[in-house]
Amino acid sequence: MLHTPPDPTPCAPASVAGPAARALPKGRQTRAAIVDEALRLASQVGLHGLSIGGLAEAMHMSKSGVFAHFGSRDELQISVVREHYARFERQVFAPAMQRPRGLPRLRALFDNWTRLTNAELDAGCLFISGAVEFDDWPGPVRDALAAAVEVWMAAVIRAIAQARQEGHLHTEADDQQIGFEIHGLILALHYEARFLQRPGAPERARRGFDNLLARYGA
Repeated sequence: MLHTPPDPTPCAPASVAGPAARALPKGRQTRAAIVDEALRLASQVGLHGLSIGGLAEAMHMSKSGVFAHFGSRDELQISVVREHYARFERQVFAPAMQRPRGLPRLRALFDNWTRLTNAELDAGCLFISGAVEFDDWPGPVRDALAAAVEVWMAAVIRAIAQARQEGHLHTEADDQQIGFEIHGLILALHYEARFLQRPGAPERARRGFDNLLARYGA
């Protein structure tokens, strides 16, 4: 599995959401519910728009009650980033790991990534919107976003290298370049489908991936 991206603020543990949260002590259940709602709100107003006060109102809690679970707005935002990453890992990476090494696994990663991007079109991808919000805003939240993307892209590069080692890609293929082009297809898909609302963008992304494999194939 992927390594959880490092948390730039050691006092902020990873959040837990979903069915597993029901087995947690009440305090952690509450924190998990807050993070779940914060992730929903962030998909609407962005990470910059996420605040302790707004979240307290949505949760029907006091500001002090929410603050007690996080301690700062930065820690709240970082917890949202980490939860978004954990869900991304479960939906994209974990299923692909069940496929054989090489092109089957690499294709599964891309297919899962494309499918999730399509599902997120209404709300938008937190990694993409966060990059726009925090590209020139240094600090721990930007660090958490960048760390999550770096860990994920390292996993994609590793899958590309394995495909090359399995003889599915040309022996001289540049893993970093292929990873860059795959990432570019996802970003183009999000831009064309969400912002420009052009039909057929998912199919073009998949054709682009097929063209890429044909170009770099052994």
